[in-house]
Amino acid sequence: MADTLNVVTLCGSLRRASYNAAIARALPGLAPEGMRIAPLGSIGEFPIYNADIQAQGFPAPVTAMAEAIRAADGLIIVTPEYNYSIPGGLKNAIDWLSRLPEQPFAGKPVALQSASQGMLGGARAQYHLRQSLVFLDPLVMNRPEVMVATAQNRISEAGEITDEATRNAIAAQLRAFAAFIRRVGGPAR
Repeated sequence: MADTLNVVTLCGSLRRASYNAAIARALPGLAPEGMRIAPLGSIGEFPIYNADIQAQGFPAPVTAMAEAIRAADGLIIVTPEYNYSIPGGLKNAIDWLSRLPEQPFAGKPVALQSASQGMLGGARAQYHLRQSLVFLDPLVMNRPEVMVATAQNRISEAGEITDEATRNAIAAQLRAFAAFIRRVGGPAR
């Protein structure tokens, strides 16, 4: 493993003014020394999963994202909560990525983050995301958790995290994630 940890982010929201996208954009500035964080492409580029499409070959955005996840030391998934669960687009992306030979989640250190306007901050989405990931065998970090409740009061309309406690909680999780990645390693490359 290199001295600098290379981590990628997968955002479960497609909305331009998404609170979760704002958090994902803020991560590089909150990362500890020795961690580089870069965004993956948009899950909006994935077609709806269909085995008939798969039979013709995996779409380029799917294979590009899988390669980026495989090459990374860790993955951070930042997602909103839709109807007590994860957004359909995120589930669709996971379904596509899971169908690849050598699917990219196996053995990969993963951290979860969520934000919502409600009081639970996306807790139910994270619970369901964990359930979806179990079969794919990533190494999901359990604590500290990042669930940004009442995000509308913590993230400005310009997409900046304005709440210092939220910034500190995210930075603390990123420090813990760096230690977690170094401890568990992840798949040999």
